[in-house]
Amino acid sequence: MVCVSVLYPNDSGKKFDHEYYARTHMPLVMDRCKSLGLIRYEIDRGLSGGALGSSAPFISTGRLYFNSVEEFQKAMAAHGAEVLGDVPNYTDIQLQIQISEMTGS
Repeated sequence: MVCVSVLYPNDSGKKFDHEYYARTHMPLVMDRCKSLGLIRYEIDRGLSGGALGSSAPFISTGRLYFNSVEEFQKAMAAHGAEVLGDVPNYTDIQLQIQISEMTGS
């Protein structure tokens, strides 16, 4: 299984609409990509950094779970333009993507 993490750095002066992201954007992603292998998604809302009183390095992280990188690539080939086209509706932050292999118990 792979996890596609979509990270939104907590940059000063940038906007991020958590409600739109949770209620509109991520359900759109699930609707478009479920038949192409998306198993589930998670949303993290950054609260703080590791040091007492520090800001969260990321304002939000979305996690998409697929069985393989190939499934993710097929989903993005089919629906990436629409999914990425929705990003300006909730943020002006330059997102970062990391694909990770899931291990552990």
